[in-house]
Amino acid sequence: MNKTFLTGTIMLIVAAFLGECLEFLINMLLARELGETGLGMYMSILPTIVFLVVVASMELPVSVSKAVAEREPASHHSFLAHTLRFGTAFATACLVAGFIVFPLIPVFDQYHPSLPWLLLILVPIISFSSIARGYYMGIQRMGKIAIANFLRRAVQLVLLIAVFQWFRFEEDVAILLSLCTLIGTELIVFLYLFIGFLKEWSGLKKIPKTTLNKKSVLDTLLSVSLPTTGLRIFHAASFAAKPFLIKAALMNAGVLEAQATAQYGKLAGVAFTIGFFPAFIAHSLLIILIPTVSEAYAKKDIMSLDILLRRVMLFTFVYAIPVIMVFYFFSEDLTSLFFKNSPASIYLQLLVPYFFFHFFVIPMQAFLIGLGLVKDAFLHSIWSTVLSFLLMYFLGSLPSLQMDGIIIGMNTGVVLLTLMHYTTIRYQMAKPVRLSWPDMRHT
Repeated sequence: MNKTFLTGTIMLIVAAFLGECLEFLINMLLARELGETGLGMYMSILPTIVFLVVVASMELPVSVSKAVAEREPASHHSFLAHTLRFGTAFATACLVAGFIVFPLIPVFDQYHPSLPWLLLILVPIISFSSIARGYYMGIQRMGKIAIANFLRRAVQLVLLIAVFQWFRFEEDVAILLSLCTLIGTELIVFLYLFIGFLKEWSGLKKIPKTTLNKKSVLDTLLSVSLPTTGLRIFHAASFAAKPFLIKAALMNAGVLEAQATAQYGKLAGVAFTIGFFPAFIAHSLLIILIPTVSEAYAKKDIMSLDILLRRVMLFTFVYAIPVIMVFYFFSEDLTSLFFKNSPASIYLQLLVPYFFFHFFVIPMQAFLIGLGLVKDAFLHSIWSTVLSFLLMYFLGSLPSLQMDGIIIGMNTGVVLLTLMHYTTIRYQMAKPVRLSWPDMRHT
């Protein structure tokens, strides 16, 4: 790991940790100001907003960072010019689709009438900030990314305090204004990233330029963006289906519907909240690994990739072991922060393998993207999810296992996903250095 990599990783981890802490404060403030029903409505609309962000971004941060890292600076200006035109056209198409589709979405009927149209403001903001974010990732200006990630939470917290400190609103208006703080936050982040990006882009005009073909640029972007967006949408869809699957399995095992709902609430609201908290380290690694791996693989520097993979796995192992030990031995203390004498403490202990392997899966996804294996990552997710869901439903339906069987299915799925990722990475890294028979005869 070189100095740039280590510095960028540390900055991203620190910013992510501070962001997680601010997120905790934001949720506390929302709970106090919106009440149980208002907070429930706020949280219920968030998956729709996340889906909108995924579509609007078209995973351009990933595809742009990969392409920029693989190319010489002389071609960056031409590449970014084509990317900006593509982003403009895509954002326009999304806006037109939004104007047509949003009035037909029933979930918006429960909210203030202005909400659908305010959310459309996010489309161009996300599209263009994604290009800027991808460029900074590609040239490994991780300080910009770290500051942007911190700003996202810090600005939202400040806006929420300002709104609720000075005024009192009806519930629907309060929810609308809470969601407006999300839009305002994204606007601030966009201005921070994009103004600096335009200065960088103008500076590229002063160096000798290489002109790229429009079709080749689009092919490069879409070859990564489409499968990566598909992967994100698949994860969102499978996550949305998981509570219904779990409750159906528990009810088959003889658990009443209300009890099944309560058990899932303890699993997702307590065990998952605790277990996924340290994943900010893995996500920080993912951001910096994509351009680093892409650049090294484009140069066929397999030895550096091999060293990087070993060190990332070792680093993950070093922080994951103490984390899961804390989860296992202090599960009751951790879950009692939410509920006293909760079965969630047992769930957290049983989920230790799930969280442990999850910390490895995230950086390995970055390696797959950098190696040009996004489709493989997508297929791995499908296969592991199908197996996991089948086991969750079958084992969870057994009266003798119930939630224990569901957790066994989850653990099995993530172990399979980890093995498929690691095996594919190792196989792909070995391919370029293999010598054919004629080459071997001349060595």
